[in-house]
Order: sequence, then C-alpha cells, then structure tokens
Amino acid sequence: MKIPARGIFITGTDTEVGKTHVATALVRSLVQAGMRVGVMKPIAAGADMTTDGLRNSDALALMAASNVRATYQTVNPVCLALPASPHIAAASAGINIDLAPITRNFERLAMLADLVVVEGAGGWFVPLNDTETMADLAAVLDLPVVLVVGLRLGCLNHAMLTARAIEARGLRLGGWIANHLHPDFDHAAENIATLEARLPAPLLDVVPFHASDAHDAATLQGIAVTRIKEVLSL
Repeated sequence: MKIPARGIFITGTDTEVGKTHVATALVRSLVQAGMRVGVMKPIAAGADMTTDGLRNSDALALMAASNVRATYQTVNPVCLALPASPHIAAASAGINIDLAPITRNFERLAMLADLVVVEGAGGWFVPLNDTETMADLAAVLDLPVVLVVGLRLGCLNHAMLTARAIEARGLRLGGWIANHLHPDFDHAAENIATLEARLPAPLLDVVPFHASDAHDAATLQGIAVTRIKEVLSL
C-alpha cells in the first residue's frame, strides 16, 4: 500500500550539490508560511560519534529548521559513520539497509506534520544495498520530487538523466532548483536557460554561491507559498 503524498523528496544531480542547504532553507520558509514541517534524512553516510551516539550534520541541520519535534532516530534511522556510498558504509558497519523501518518513521512524522521534507543521500541511483537504490526509497514513499541541480560542468547531462529516471520510476518531478557551486562558473545563465527549456518541471529558484540566510528567507519564502504548495497540491 502506498503512503499518502504528504511531503516532498529532495534529490540531487550528484553528491555535494547543496541538497541540505536547499532543504533546510525550504523547511524554514515553509515554517514561516505557517506550516508544520517535519524532516527526514532517512540514510546518512558520514557521522561523528557524540555522547548521544552517531550524529550526522545534515540531519541535525534539518532538525534545527523544523518545527515538528521528533527524536534523532526518527529523523535519521540509518546513521552510518563512514562517509561513503550508503551500501559501502552499511557493509562497513555490518548492517543491511532495510526500507521498511524508514517508511514507518515517515508515517509517524506525517501524522504530526502538514508535510515532511525528506532529503535523500547522494544522487538518484546511489546504491543502498545489494538490490536497492535511493530511487527505490523515493518510490516507496511516493512523494513528488524536487531536484537540486549543482551548477557545474556536466550538470546538463546529469539533470536531464535524473529527470528521465524520476519519470521512468513513475514519480512526479515537481520542480528543480539551480544551486551555484562556484562563484565563477562560466555560462551559468545559459545552462539554466537550457534546463528551463528541456526539463519537464518548473525552475523554482536559483540559489547564488554561498547564499545567505537572507536570501533563503526572501526567495525561498516566495517559493514556499506558491510553487511548493502547487507541487504538493496543498
């Protein structure tokens, strides 16, 4: 049985393209718009040992932005120490990633929130175990997808391939956000224009290099009350 779409799944064209930066900004803007916003970083590879156990910085950043209280284990049920592909990090820890507990945690959060912002790990097809990838988790949750496009050489190919893969899986690409990864990326405007013409979903925002909190509040707030609500059919 599919889970009702009461959230959004954030993926990226690759690892280190700014998914967490965009996700936390989006959570803050939705909270400012008066919504109860839960968060999940279902699988995190790369964590530090604390007095409370392993903790991942991306998951903690999402929790700090959220206004729906939940335990760390609910937000990040699979926390792996090794900063590597999840299937490698899990094998190093002697565990196998199972999607069932993740979906149960999502259901718990969905009962407390108007919506849940779920941030994936790595790119769309990053392996989770011997047979499943991040795409399988997104399909189980059955959420509309927002694609974070890291603006750098190769992003056109990565973005279009990811968009096709999302649609091929039967999921809806609700929109995409262009994120400047470098201060002097040549032809950024032309790359954005190309993707606007070719991706089957609207451009939601262009995030400048090292965007400030002021930008997050101003521009992503506008998205939160318009485009994202349309994506979520709220």
